[in-house]
Amino acid sequence: MYMGKIHGERNDMERTREEKIKRKFIGAHVSTVGGPFNAPKNAKEIGARAFGMFVKNQRRWEAKPLTTEDIEKFKKALKKNGYTNEYILPHDSYLINLGAKDEEKREKSLNAFIEEIKRCDQLGLKYLNTHPGSHLNEISEDECINNIADCINKAIEVTENIIIVLENTSGQGSNMGYKFEHLGKIIEKVKNKERIGVCIDTCHTITAGYELKDEVGYKKTMAEFEKYVGFKYLKGVHLNDSKFDTGSRKDRHDSIGKGILGMEFFERFMNDERFDNIPIILETIDSSIWKEEINLLYSLIK
Repeated sequence: MYMGKIHGERNDMERTREEKIKRKFIGAHVSTVGGPFNAPKNAKEIGARAFGMFVKNQRRWEAKPLTTEDIEKFKKALKKNGYTNEYILPHDSYLINLGAKDEEKREKSLNAFIEEIKRCDQLGLKYLNTHPGSHLNEISEDECINNIADCINKAIEVTENIIIVLENTSGQGSNMGYKFEHLGKIIEKVKNKERIGVCIDTCHTITAGYELKDEVGYKKTMAEFEKYVGFKYLKGVHLNDSKFDTGSRKDRHDSIGKGILGMEFFERFMNDERFDNIPIILETIDSSIWKEEINLLYSLIK
């Protein structure tokens, strides 16, 4: 399995199809049941060249500390299955809300967030993906953004190495991050720019109101992303189809080509060099066809 980056001066038009395929790192968010060391094996079994994972139970606050054995087994499994940390995008707990008005709740979230960052660092990972947070209709969006940025700054101060990756959201309920401007404002307020980045979720993008289905919409959306965030901050992608249409603000993923995005979008995405050499992670709804979905996506490269 080729896991390195291709270096060279040639642009995308001059590269062979084989070279283009090597620059796309597609995988899925795989199970860690039995221990984190099972994730690389599970990824390899579906032909993934990248993967996502949880570093603890995503629906509980508490977690047993990682043992030295856990850590060693994970690192050995990574090496055995041919993965490097550049192409692993761990996801934090769904309970964490760094934007909360309530100080006690926000502190609890911050402490849990710091613990997850430390777990990622112990495992030798590079990133931690997080949903920015929610205002719960208790404070303004700007106050929520300030809370999120403040928590990220505090977390960065007491941890090392891990890049915090903000994921855009559908805007379901009171979730922040449904506008690229939200992500841009948070990044602006983060002091250490080396440790902040962004993940684009394609289902969240379209349901938040950014068109992706046709070429005009795709180009406009990518231009908006560049304007308010910048591709220099892009660290990963959650590649999902969507059950609901543009602007629905509903977060319901679908299998590749089975939802409203359409194969034209996936073909355009797979041939867009701006998404080269980063983890592209499926969170589609039927894990039994992940291998087929990965093969389908690679087949779209021209």
